[in-house]
Amino acid sequence: PDGFQWVVGDAADDNVFAFLRYDAEGTPLLAVSNFAPVVRHDYRLGVPDDVPAWHEALNTDLGRYGGSDVTNPDAVKPEATPWHGRPASVRLTLPPLATVWLRPA
Repeated sequence: PDGFQWVVGDAADDNVFAFLRYDAEGTPLLAVSNFAPVVRHDYRLGVPDDVPAWHEALNTDLGRYGGSDVTNPDAVKPEATPWHGRPASVRLTLPPLATVWLRPA
């Protein structure tokens, strides 16, 4: 459907899925869920190449939600490494049993 694109939906071994949502102006939001009870460091995901940096908009692992405060505190800059059929990619720290939303910084 319009406004939705899968990034990865078949990473069963990692227990991770990710997708992009787009608002009416075409601004993306990257949603990533890690259903494993372990932190995933440097987890690479394909992203559009027209966003210079991504920033966490929501992290369900924050302490105020009862989580362990595993975050991506700084803006995440894409690399020119194609991944998941996209021209660029980011490397994220995925908190355990949590969902992270990232928006353009």
